[in-house]
Amino acid sequence: MKNFLKDFLRKLEIPAFIKDPRLTASVVIILVLSLLGSIIGMIMNPLFGLAMVLIFILTVAFTIYGTYILAGNANNFAVNLSYRIKRSEQEAMIKMPLGILLYDADHQIQWVNPYLQLYLKNDDLVGHTIESVDPELNKLLNKAIEAKTSENHVVSWDNHQFEMVVQDNLGVIYLLDITRYAKIEDKYKADRLAIGQVFIDNYDELSEAMHDQQLTSMSSYVQNTLSDYAKEFNSYLKRIDEDHSLLLTHKQDLDKMEKNKFSVLDKVRQETSRNNTPLTLSIGIAFGSDSITEIADQAQSNLDLALGRGGDQVVLRQPGKDARFYGGKSNPMEKRTRVRARMVSNAISELFKDADRVFVVGHTRPDMDSVGSGIGVVKIARLHKVKANFVLDVNNTNYDVARLVTHMKKSKGDDNIFIDPKVALDKVTDKSILVMVDHSKYSITYSKKLYDRLKNRIIVIDHHRRGEEFPENPMLTYVEPYASSASELVTEMVEYQQPGTRKRVLTDIDATAMLAGITVDSKEFSLRTGTRTFDAASYLRSIGASSLEVSELLKEDISSFLERTRLVATIKMVQPKMAMLCGPDDQIIDPIITAQAADTALELENVEASFAITRRSKDTIGISARSMGDVNVQIIMEQMGGGGHLSNAATQIKGITVKDACTKLEQAIETYKKEND
Repeated sequence: MKNFLKDFLRKLEIPAFIKDPRLTASVVIILVLSLLGSIIGMIMNPLFGLAMVLIFILTVAFTIYGTYILAGNANNFAVNLSYRIKRSEQEAMIKMPLGILLYDADHQIQWVNPYLQLYLKNDDLVGHTIESVDPELNKLLNKAIEAKTSENHVVSWDNHQFEMVVQDNLGVIYLLDITRYAKIEDKYKADRLAIGQVFIDNYDELSEAMHDQQLTSMSSYVQNTLSDYAKEFNSYLKRIDEDHSLLLTHKQDLDKMEKNKFSVLDKVRQETSRNNTPLTLSIGIAFGSDSITEIADQAQSNLDLALGRGGDQVVLRQPGKDARFYGGKSNPMEKRTRVRARMVSNAISELFKDADRVFVVGHTRPDMDSVGSGIGVVKIARLHKVKANFVLDVNNTNYDVARLVTHMKKSKGDDNIFIDPKVALDKVTDKSILVMVDHSKYSITYSKKLYDRLKNRIIVIDHHRRGEEFPENPMLTYVEPYASSASELVTEMVEYQQPGTRKRVLTDIDATAMLAGITVDSKEFSLRTGTRTFDAASYLRSIGASSLEVSELLKEDISSFLERTRLVATIKMVQPKMAMLCGPDDQIIDPIITAQAADTALELENVEASFAITRRSKDTIGISARSMGDVNVQIIMEQMGGGGHLSNAATQIKGITVKDACTKLEQAIETYKKEND
């Protein structure tokens, strides 16, 4: 009976859910119970049994009829549902706001849905190549195929924004128009808040020498100029005090300012210079975070960076991103006071008293300024009975530093100032202090291992403009970009160590080394030299520095002179008043000789800026850049990954030839000329 029903149900071709064994079992049980009832009824009473037989027959008939009806309804439902699904798929493919294009191996169009055809604006598409129909769409297709990815990405096409997916193995392009949402996103980005801190660099110094009327006139001019500039770019400017203002703007207006290259810097500098009251602005601007506090903190940090680089510039940076610099066209103005030098001198003395040992490091291949200033710091530390050494491998130095080491060994002064880097690492403790002189970059520090060991106990004394690669949490920072040299800064600190003690801080040879450092970095007192430079030199001479010994230390040997001369002989003018010197690619030339060659070229007529390019090692090219002040070589070198001063900068490039470096430099110079003409 059960098998008979299964065969019977199979013949009905009913849906699978009716063929379920549980349903079949239920039907069989009902029929069996009806049959048993009929048999029992016949035994008990013929009439009752006949009635039960009739009921059994009706049950069987109703079951068969009901099965037919159920099967028919189920089949109709399935057919109708399948039809609706297929129709919906067809309607979606044709009418939904998603462009679909099918193409073959030759990029010929095989089919386009009506939605995408509206964008192509051409009825006759099938059989034509995508390039002939729309070259721009073909470029987007080729670019997506070259990327070898089927992930969706946003593209611009036909003045719209689309989310594009290309499945080249299937020959299909999907384009979803997201222009509306892209505009909302663009508006969100454009309306994001940017905060700026505006500072008048040398307001205090100029105001001290002015009478009230002049001061009021100057202050009004600067405030009106800043207000007009803010109004021009739909920004809000609020003066906080005499030399400090707050700027609020939207990202879209900030972009316009950046495109304008913050022309307010040039306007204020030029107009005030004509009135013999030369003022410059430093501006730090931040954006790009959902936290206003984070933006404000970053803006202040950017202002500190602008001031640390010498002022007269804008530093633009969002949290976690690289900074962009604008301006910096003028030489840093002398705005430190002796009060500042005395405060730093006292502060560093207090820090030294709490340390068990002081290690002083210069930059890689330290020059006389690096070593001279380092010796001065060592002597300050020892004055307070703290063990201190300058970290240097005395067997691997430049010729001038080697002469100094020899002179110091022969003299009656200290002969244990220098310490080998490996020995220093063995002696360092958690209470030691690392002093970085004449540099502030980790990438060029003399001992990276020592830096890593004491990265939270660092003091920076430098005269170069502060860059992004600056110690995160220095204990003390003394960065004065206008100073001629680090030795000048340390000399003033030494002066404030003298009162109250009868001990002599520097020996004659120490003072001579520091004077040599000033002489080298100021190019014999011809560049970046202020009254404080001569004051420092005068003080060193008064305590025993010998100008004759300085000349002896800085004498150039014959081979170096000849090598420098050969390098200068390669000079060529790449721009009006800009000279380039390119050394041989198969010869490693000492960086000092390279720098000296750039200095020599600068002494020639009609040369305002010079660039010397030589090979430093097997995989490194070095560029030394010099300027008389009209050309900002710092900006040019920063384009190539370096930095420095407006008139003295450098960079190093790995993995290229001297010829390639010269080509890259020419491109950087051209970019600089276009931006500053």
